[in-house]
Amino acid sequence: MKRKKRFQKEKVRRGIYVLPNIFTSLNIFCGFYAMIASVNGDFVAAATAIILASVFDMLDGKIARATNTTSRFGVEYDSLADVVSFGVAPALMMYLWVLSPLGRIGWLAAFLFVICGALRLARFNTQVGKISSDHFVGLPIPAGACVNAVIVMFCHKIGIGESVNPVLILIMLYTLSFLMVSTIKYESFKGSELFRKMNFNVLVGTILVFIFIAAQHEIALFLIGIVYVVSGPVMSVRRYKKIRLEKAEAGEDQEADIV
Repeated sequence: MKRKKRFQKEKVRRGIYVLPNIFTSLNIFCGFYAMIASVNGDFVAAATAIILASVFDMLDGKIARATNTTSRFGVEYDSLADVVSFGVAPALMMYLWVLSPLGRIGWLAAFLFVICGALRLARFNTQVGKISSDHFVGLPIPAGACVNAVIVMFCHKIGIGESVNPVLILIMLYTLSFLMVSTIKYESFKGSELFRKMNFNVLVGTILVFIFIAAQHEIALFLIGIVYVVSGPVMSVRRYKKIRLEKAEAGEDQEADIV
């Protein structure tokens, strides 16, 4: 009887460990489909697949933490999936969409995005458990990929999908690549809980945001992506000014004590 119960517990445990990895596999599937869609010239479908991949990427981590099934294998598998879905797939999409006329300069910019994303993931893996999870150090690679995706969707929404200036996309890729390998801190939102008490106005605001996304998802996601990318440098400047102000006040207090 005890052996049977132990076997059942081990079976359930194995099933739970499979669950987050299934979502990681769906992440890879979406990334691979995004590459196929890009090769076929369906860039909106490719961008949509990258957005879906980011959803699966978020869910696999949430499920692993909620079910206490995090593992080293899961971390490594997730990183490999991210290189495919958020490194290679968006880089190929942007190159085939608008950068190919630039020739070598275009594909080198796409390659830079891939390599910076891979470096960002490698650094993240070495920092797991060593730094606070409240912030990301550098722009997360899923966020960088989603910015590429929402720009494609936004441009096709407003009717300029075939006439985008490739130089602007080139500058954007260089900027995102730099932000990924920088030490600029970005909010991780891992500390926020969905099932907690919140102000009524916050609930109403959240519902309005979801309605906006449902009604005009290309514009809404574009605005959200741009705000998140800009939030890192803006918050870093604010923190730097705050530290300088505190040091200045501490220096004035020391001078007053000496006098």
